[in-house]
Amino acid sequence: MIRQATPDDAEAVAEVQVRSWQAAYDHVLPRDRLVSLSVVAGSLTKKNSPPLVAQVDEEIVGFVAVGSSRDAGGDGELYAIYVRPERWGTGVGRALIEAGEARLRQLGHGHASLWVLEDNPRARGFYEAAGWSTDGTTRPIEIFGILVPEIRYEKKLA
Repeated sequence: MIRQATPDDAEAVAEVQVRSWQAAYDHVLPRDRLVSLSVVAGSLTKKNSPPLVAQVDEEIVGFVAVGSSRDAGGDGELYAIYVRPERWGTGVGRALIEAGEARLRQLGHGHASLWVLEDNPRARGFYEAAGWSTDGTTRPIEIFGILVPEIRYEKKLA
């Protein structure tokens, strides 16, 4: 089931993000830093809307956050999408990205972008299978004091 997150979901959402980072980025980021990540429940409020969560039975297994683009001149943006690693390949991510795209359309966005680590082949393949394509724009971001390149993807939503 996909539903809007509530404040009670904050810790579960943080847990999903930490476990996903630990599994997805262990080849890019220092393992000791990833292992030391702790679950800190943050605010579920975003500029335009709270995240959507995927719930299986009573467990939050993934989430997607979308809203207005943070890039100058941009329209909509998929800020984040994470699924518990043991749920990868089960269709949860596909359901979340479709729900995120639908939410972007509800918010009035006809075009969206997202940023992903350039060295994240699993995520890049996932986005490409969902109809997203890179526009060739890259930027460095700092994570744990290390500069890593991100690449931007885009998709027409209308």
